[in-house]
Amino acid sequence: MKRFAWRVLVVGSLLLALSGLSGCATKVDGRRAEVVQAGLAQIGTPYVYGGASPAKGFDCSGLTYYAHHSAGLTIPRVARKQQQASKPVKGNRPRPGDMVFFKTGPSTYHVGLMVDKERFVHASTSRGQVRLDRLDKPYWQARYLGAGTYLN
Repeated sequence: MKRFAWRVLVVGSLLLALSGLSGCATKVDGRRAEVVQAGLAQIGTPYVYGGASPAKGFDCSGLTYYAHHSAGLTIPRVARKQQQASKPVKGNRPRPGDMVFFKTGPSTYHVGLMVDKERFVHASTSRGQVRLDRLDKPYWQARYLGAGTYLN
């Protein structure tokens, strides 16, 4: 029960912050907001290789696949294919709902979902759960490949 309450508090706070973005230069419209909310709602869900549902857990691309599917969008299932099929984000300025891609090993790719100008939600293997991270952390910057989107 404590985990559920913590999750509700965190997600509620993030959604409140996200709703405040609509008055700023970054507008979060309906579909973008749906994708972000679906991703944020999974914070704390366990990491499971090959997972793509709240009931079974998520891997990184399963989380982005699920969030987009929740908003009525169909995207590829694996990170590398998601990057290849997405529309590149110009100017290296991903918006909420855009995906950020990383190369974390010789043939290993990772994907996350931007929730605001600085943070992304992703299924973390090292922490064993869906969590928030900052894009400007040295670890992520060193592995950053770019951003892509399936949103307008």
